[in-house]
Amino acid sequence: MANELTMAVLGPGGIGGLLAGLLARAGHRVICLAGEDTADTLRTSGIQVRSGLYGDFTARVEADTVLRTPVDACLVAVKHTALDAALDRVPPGTLGDGLLVPFLNGVEHPAALRARYRPELVAPAVIRVESTRVAPGVIEHGSPFAEIDLTGDTVDRARLDAQARVLGDAGPVTRVLDDETAALWAKMSFLAPFALLTTRYRLPLGEVRTRHREELTALVEETAAVSRACGGPADPGQALARYDAFPPQTRSSMQRDAEAGRALELDAVGGALLRAAERHGVRVPVTSRLVRELAGAGS
Repeated sequence: MANELTMAVLGPGGIGGLLAGLLARAGHRVICLAGEDTADTLRTSGIQVRSGLYGDFTARVEADTVLRTPVDACLVAVKHTALDAALDRVPPGTLGDGLLVPFLNGVEHPAALRARYRPELVAPAVIRVESTRVAPGVIEHGSPFAEIDLTGDTVDRARLDAQARVLGDAGPVTRVLDDETAALWAKMSFLAPFALLTTRYRLPLGEVRTRHREELTALVEETAAVSRACGGPADPGQALARYDAFPPQTRSSMQRDAEAGRALELDAVGGALLRAAERHGVRVPVTSRLVRELAGAGS
């Protein structure tokens, strides 16, 4: 492949594993960064993807516990709860001039990453997909779509465009957005109500939007108000329409984590929303209650 790139994927789980498999199938050199047991499995068996959209396939990848060679880009696809420890696997000196592309929930991570890595290399991304790691190296992609928004106020536009082409050619529909704040808050405005309510009531989206419609509407309106205050999009009606269009069995990743007994990204989602609301003087009583109830349930 003439334009083969070297791509690292930090956290080959539901999102990272899907992207690693697609990029490797497209002919790129892919290095997955994970714990020793997972790395051993990936070196031996590769990544198996089961997808109605992309088909079922196995892709060969390299795997290691730490990045040991410069790469063209490193996709960061770990949970916020594991981010600090996971970043030790990507030394800034080894990353070199490679882009750091975080697929993380929330809105606060770009600043933290730019404090650790060169700011002109941090290109936040938002992905819309339902994809789950069911075993080490085994990924089930359940949604009939995979869409990526790539952004980065500090990154050269030509680099963003080139990275978007690489991701798009591998499979996911990918576009570059000029406004980083708007891109991240667009995701947050959709994610926060979805994650908080499905996790709080332990119900799929279809039941949440019917049995808890009033609460969903209130939460969407609160989130939109915070987004507006932060310079992001604010269209509660559009958000509700998107929820109504999703398959009724859809569950959030936070809900899946709660069901599996894993740590929740509550601070990265609900906590960040509350902090932004406080900074801008926006009242968010429904959000505050839900975050408090979820924090109490997890304590």
